[in-house]
Amino acid sequence: MAQSILIVDDERDIVSMLNQYFCKIGYVVYTAINGKEALNAITKHPDIILLDINMPDMNGFTICEKIRNFVSCPIIFLTARIEDCDKIKGFAVGGDDYVVKPFSVDELEARVAAHLRREKRHGSSAIVQFDNNIVIDYSSRVVFYRNAEINFTKKEFDIIEFLSQNKGIIFDRETIYEKVWGLYGSGDNSVITEHIRRIRTKFLSIGDNPYIETVWGCGYKWKK
Repeated sequence: MAQSILIVDDERDIVSMLNQYFCKIGYVVYTAINGKEALNAITKHPDIILLDINMPDMNGFTICEKIRNFVSCPIIFLTARIEDCDKIKGFAVGGDDYVVKPFSVDELEARVAAHLRREKRHGSSAIVQFDNNIVIDYSSRVVFYRNAEINFTKKEFDIIEFLSQNKGIIFDRETIYEKVWGLYGSGDNSVITEHIRRIRTKFLSIGDNPYIETVWGCGYKWKK
């Protein structure tokens, strides 16, 4: 069954170009040129969303924030420029990745495929209980701590999944980025640091164990 993609951008030329490209390689493509159309198109349940940030009526961050509680598919932001503060904001509202304009459509398609492969792998995961306090349901992508569910963003859960399935092994930030985002040679230290800070804060808000340990000068590991 063909996978579907929603393309949201107020630049019609970009929408048309991406529509033709992804249709040609076998995707079912939905398009929107503004926030209102994007919100309506979500009812199509796309497998992945390409979302422009800088749109006049409703920017991509706002759209992402509105839909993230209702859709679990990957969301890749498209942007003409990006600062660290924008990355942090984008990941905080539930985005999964960034592609900076102008971009290569081949690289963009590689990123799309990488995210969809990860989604497919998640579907075959199981429930694992680590100790008396924490249960991670990899299939439903939820974490319970002392029987209380903790709400993590999509990428926060991806990091928890990767580290918890490799307990005790130290990974530097570049490797975590490569494994979680599926993109080699594009690591971003500030992004990983911010995500792990948020994960720890959420664990500590209801308990005394942050689970992810910093190994100074080396990286991070999931405590055994």
